Amino acid sequence: MNAYMPYVLCLVLFCIGIFAILSKKNIIKIILGIIIAEYAVNLFLVMVAYKAGGRAAIFSPNRGEILPEVMVDPLPHALVLTSIVIGLATTAFMIALAIRLYGKYGTFDITRMRELRG
Repeated sequence: MNAYMPYVLCLVLFCIGIFAILSKKNIIKIILGIIIAEYAVNLFLVMVAYKAGGRAAIFSPNRGEILPEVMVDPLPHALVLTSIVIGLATTAFMIALAIRLYGKYGTFDITRMRELRG
């Protein structure tokens, strides 16, 4: 298996999300596209931090120093945890906004909302 294949699959997942955002007319499908693109970025950050045979710095069997060559970078993991929390909040906001728009216009179709201005 090619070493770059996980990164290519991550890019494909991101492109699927962007395609859903740009091509769909249903607000719920647009929100799902945003979620897919967001998790593709999270997956990419986790894969950047991966190191074959790597160990977390806090798990040291002899309580001594761990060589930097075998340590896994913890910064992308912290960024992904923060991104998950922020993504949950923005997803909740987008869903609440979609519900309000449905209550006002009676549809999730954005082309119909443009026609029904009011």
